Amino acid sequence: MNNSLNNKFDSIIFDLDGTLWDSTANVAVAWQAAKNEVDYIDLDFTQETIRSITGMTYKAIFEKLLPLVSDEQRNAFKSIAGVKEIEILQRNGGHLYPQLEETLAYLVAKYKLFVVSNCQNDYIETFLEFSQLGHYFSGHQCYGTKSRPKAENIKDIVNDHQLTAPVYVGDTMGDYESSTKAGVPFIFASYGFGVVETGQIATINTLSDLVELL
Repeated sequence: MNNSLNNKFDSIIFDLDGTLWDSTANVAVAWQAAKNEVDYIDLDFTQETIRSITGMTYKAIFEKLLPLVSDEQRNAFKSIAGVKEIEILQRNGGHLYPQLEETLAYLVAKYKLFVVSNCQNDYIETFLEFSQLGHYFSGHQCYGTKSRPKAENIKDIVNDHQLTAPVYVGDTMGDYESSTKAGVPFIFASYGFGVVETGQIATINTLSDLVELL
């Protein structure tokens, strides 16, 4: 792998779902459990369903999946699903991608590490607690904090931590578009949930590829 990106950055900002872990199986269980508490949802929430919307904001997810229910019903279900999701993930977590800790341990010696995700409040914290990897990260930001687009949250991390040469690692076109809007170069994680064909400064096929690349 080309290591021309070595020593070009001072920090790495990671997406979470599809980049550091895959929680879709247990999120599907959580949302299905939420469905069973209401009488106005017909959709079955499968792992494939969750994969299809991963990376979108919580608001956009339920607008896409539940377009025919009222705003009041949709917001009520979103709240129930959010609670169930955190409860189940705190207990069962998600699938951590191979060599995650080894990769972070290598990178943190050279770079400040962060997480920016379009998830709800407590989701990143749940990942950090389940994985026991919180000590590798200098900060994080999510959609749930201020209901702001990912690009703005990336900018906040850059500004709040006075980063001068950050790079973003993510797995969807939305990640690429957000990092571009924030003025941050993008590395595409092809093992995740999305497709990015052009514009990235590099593509990794496994998380551990970052060791050689950076």
